[in-house]
Amino acid sequence: MTNRKPHTALPWAAVVLTAIVALYMALVAFGNITDFGTNQQFVRHVLAMDTTFKDTDLMWRSITSHTAADVAYLAVIAWETAAALLLAVGAAWWAVRIRHEGGRGRLLSTLGLLMVLVLFGAGFLAIGGEWFAMWQSKDWNGTEAATRNFTIAGIALLVVQLAGMGERRAEPAA
Repeated sequence: MTNRKPHTALPWAAVVLTAIVALYMALVAFGNITDFGTNQQFVRHVLAMDTTFKDTDLMWRSITSHTAADVAYLAVIAWETAAALLLAVGAAWWAVRIRHEGGRGRLLSTLGLLMVLVLFGAGFLAIGGEWFAMWQSKDWNGTEAATRNFTIAGIALLVVQLAGMGERRAEPAA
């Protein structure tokens, strides 16, 4: 009897999903860099809360400083770029070593996908959507897109983790 791991498509699915999210994040970062002004305005309006219901109980949260909004936007772009790079390297590393343990590729994929989940879950849904009441805006509401991006990254993360479960089971007991 051999100790060969069973061949499944799950590791390849994980690689493909990771690569898709890497491509998407790279295109998002590229778009934000090359068309800086469009989403710069988005971030400024969301933080200023100038298109929300203007409830006096919430408006104290608004940030109207263009400098502060621009720093936040630059941080988002840097985060997107780092996540895209991590995901691309993770997918490539994993694809090259697909017959072996995912190891480093799975780890990098996991970290990159967690970065995407933090960006869209904590950054856009929780902070932008709830703290800055972005959901109230008809013009500057990114909650639907954030939910879509969060969901795709979450599904990819589940597949990456499922693909890694088979590898952990194949390891000899200590």
